[in-house]
Amino acid sequence: MIPNPISPEINIPEVIQNIPLQHYLILSTLLFVIGIIGVLTRRNAIVIFMSVELMLNAANLLLIAFSSYRSDSSGQVFVFFIMAVAAAEVAVGLAIIVMIYRKRVIQISAF
Repeated sequence: MIPNPISPEINIPEVIQNIPLQHYLILSTLLFVIGIIGVLTRRNAIVIFMSVELMLNAANLLLIAFSSYRSDSSGQVFVFFIMAVAAAEVAVGLAIIVMIYRKRVIQISAF
């Protein structure tokens, strides 16, 4: 562990210090922008849900990076809540897609 120059009582792991915080910011921003573009341009529901998941993961990456750099675990706790919300969103989205598919199949087979 390398001592933190800002507050000496908090130690930042050396693995985290090897990658600057700006790299995490850039990667998270790129992932979020790709997610936004996917949501705005695609019409397929599954691709839209994947884009929303990408945006949530970008936010998770940023929370973990800041949490590690500040040696504060509150960001990691938020990540667990976001992952739970993302899992619920996937379950609801998949259920909606399955119901739409079933309705279409029933309508097509009725003719």
